[in-house]
Amino acid sequence: MKIILAPDSFKDSLSSIDVCSILSEAARRELGDVEIQSFPMGDGGEGTLDAVLAATNGRRETLLVRDPLGRPVEAAYALLPNGEAFVEMAQASGLERLSRDERNPLLTSTYGTGQLILAALDAGCRKITVGIGGSATTDGGAGMAVALGARLVTADGRELDGRGGDLRKIVRVELDGLDKRLKDCVFCVASDVTNPLCGERGAAAVFGPQKGATPKMVAELDAGLSHWAELLAGGEANARERGDGAAGGLGFGLRMLCGATMLSGAALIAELTGLPAAMDGADVVVTGEGRTDEQTLCGKLPAVVASYAHAHGVRCVLISGALEGDVKTLRSVFDGCFGCVSKVCSLEEALKNARQSLSSVAGSVFSLLRKG
Repeated sequence: MKIILAPDSFKDSLSSIDVCSILSEAARRELGDVEIQSFPMGDGGEGTLDAVLAATNGRRETLLVRDPLGRPVEAAYALLPNGEAFVEMAQASGLERLSRDERNPLLTSTYGTGQLILAALDAGCRKITVGIGGSATTDGGAGMAVALGARLVTADGRELDGRGGDLRKIVRVELDGLDKRLKDCVFCVASDVTNPLCGERGAAAVFGPQKGATPKMVAELDAGLSHWAELLAGGEANARERGDGAAGGLGFGLRMLCGATMLSGAALIAELTGLPAAMDGADVVVTGEGRTDEQTLCGKLPAVVASYAHAHGVRCVLISGALEGDVKTLRSVFDGCFGCVSKVCSLEEALKNARQSLSSVAGSVFSLLRKG
């Protein structure tokens, strides 16, 4: 039997590398000496850097940058063997950098992500892929813009840092100081978010609450993003490209300031890892993520993995930290759906027991495969 493991990370608990290790141990425990190929995956968010490094034999470059609140923190980007760079914005500007009581997107910025991009430029990279997801920010990429040399000026001539709460105060964006090397670069954005920048499906309304935004904050952030779109693109109508609303609007900022092209994060990582070719001759593919609902079917990593599997005539099983919503809909895409949370418990308890729960459920899944 040949088994392919291609999971995403389980947010806030297990990296995709950890998940592959746990699944592999369970498979060998239940099935004995089988062929297992592990492909730690990511879709642009946290954990994608490690997946890229594992797939490409790239080099991790670590430096001191600013976290979402401006504090010094170590973060890394990947320098790939072909001279390109992969930047995971969550390394510098991710929600995982903040405790729950620190989450306030009015106060956070993507400045640290801009510093990672500058480091890649200093290393000589002229093609840079930025994975965006898991952000603590809703600044439209304004903080990144400041790090890259832009000036955000108020009516009284003050310069702003580019935090989420700064956007409505900007009257002039000066781009003459942007790093000149950006003009010679090709930027790609790896993301599976299709939301526009503003409005009821925009970055603030849809993703702001999980970053600590109250309804009042959401309204203020959305107004700020609308003003930012007016300054950079002439209005909201020009901020509706695929991925503009990703990572608190960082997708929009990268598109407008760096000429970035949006790509499917999951498909990009799948191609980098060589996952599609590995499907040949496989008996089953196991994928997973921290939480699964109907939104997973809108291009998130497990659904992309399932599409590759079925294109090769291979069964695809989903093992998720938790299944929510209409599981029947999920079963229209996956050949089996299994959740790790089997009892009523707090989120903290579920995260604490994630390794044990995943091992137990995976053992049950592989036991079923052994019995046919």
